[in-house]
Amino acid sequence: MAAAALELTRGQILGHRRAAGALDERLAAGPDSIRAAAWAGLQDSMPRAALLSIHARVSGTLPSTWEDPSLVQVWGPRYSAYVVAALDVAVFTLGRIPEDAGGRNRAERLADRLDAFLAGRKMSYSEAGHALGVHPNSLRYAAPTGRLLIRWEGARRPTIWMVPAPTTDPRDARLELVRRYLHVFGPGTVEGFGEWAGVKPPAARKAFDALEGSLVAARTPIGEGWILAEDEAGFRAPIALAAPARLLPSGDAYHLLQGAERELLVPDPARRRLLWTPRVWPGALLVEGEIAGTWRRSEGDVTVAPWRPLSAAEAAVVEAEAVALPLPGVPAPIRVSWER
Repeated sequence: MAAAALELTRGQILGHRRAAGALDERLAAGPDSIRAAAWAGLQDSMPRAALLSIHARVSGTLPSTWEDPSLVQVWGPRYSAYVVAALDVAVFTLGRIPEDAGGRNRAERLADRLDAFLAGRKMSYSEAGHALGVHPNSLRYAAPTGRLLIRWEGARRPTIWMVPAPTTDPRDARLELVRRYLHVFGPGTVEGFGEWAGVKPPAARKAFDALEGSLVAARTPIGEGWILAEDEAGFRAPIALAAPARLLPSGDAYHLLQGAERELLVPDPARRRLLWTPRVWPGALLVEGEIAGTWRRSEGDVTVAPWRPLSAAEAAVVEAEAVALPLPGVPAPIRVSWER
């Protein structure tokens, strides 16, 4: 007889996610902490969002930390720009390589063409794409081979170059990607993993099935899902004291959610529409462990839009977080304004 599903409350789930994401207490500076902050990858589609995600989790983050030698940039899940630990390139690339022969062959052939053309050079993806007679955006399809790295500057055209292929078995990389998804976003589902990673449903199901025996079924306020068996004790542990405030950038892993997952994080539908907008998402204001508003910035001007009145103490810690943002190329002091 199958074991009964573990009953988890909203508080337990969000408490685990904050703990897994190092959002309750910043980690000590260092490459191990940076890698932990990037455990599920750091989305950087909004240039330097990854840096601000590190800052929310690691003490002593500098404007240059995103260029730390322990990090690289790839086209990762859903072919979005990501910053990941150099040690984890295989997880976020080979872990997503198509399982069908056609898709895998296309990725490998494109990587081979790029490698032969670049011949060790770095080049803008626009120049490389046009030289190969393909749309530059299509070069992303070589990324799951693990041989293509990028430097992303937003509206500026990214620079690309080739590196040796990782030696990791793609199956092992896929299973590690599932484990990371479940650790950071759990309880998770096959469908949720497929949507987050950009992996087709049959491949996502196959990966979950391969982890049978190391997963625990969980029942949540929004339905059923799975957690890693090794995380069960963490979910059952007393919920840790949340940090007074964090400013999470657009696309941060804590709110990189779809569908019903958003309902768990932000129960009010009107407020969900303010966070997950049809176009570019704002950042999320986290106060005492709850999303309490949004924020945006333009250069050194940070505008905070709280969803409820903040106490003087709460407003002070929010302003302190904003002023401490390590923004590259932005001279101090950062200016904070409030949208009431």
